[in-house]
Amino acid sequence: VQLQTSGGGLVQAGGSLRLSCAGSRVRLEYYTIGWFRQAPGKEREGVSYIGGSGFSASGSNTYYADSVKGRFTISRDIAKNTVILQMNGLKPEDTAVYYCAASPGTPSPPMSPDEFDYWGQGTLVTVSS
Repeated sequence: VQLQTSGGGLVQAGGSLRLSCAGSRVRLEYYTIGWFRQAPGKEREGVSYIGGSGFSASGSNTYYADSVKGRFTISRDIAKNTVILQMNGLKPEDTAVYYCAASPGTPSPPMSPDEFDYWGQGTLVTVSS
């Protein structure tokens, strides 16, 4: 599984960015796709995930960390074999390197990196105040 992350950049507080995670050699809808971020000096934290065909938990197959709930939206573009993270209302504390990752199983909140087997390269998001 190869994942390619794109869409990072510099934006002012309150602005928006759209991150994409594109899959090659595999259909992403078979995997739960998650977004993580890592700020300088901090541990990698889970941001959001969207369940794939192997997702077996009851209830919603999407998850958002409390810190991004209501501002970020995760979705799939099946035709383009991508997963999108739409980030609105960005805050300086959202500044981090963002990574997408794939899991064949059923991750659970709050999203441990150990639950994801495949990783894309990071893309830097910088939010200025």
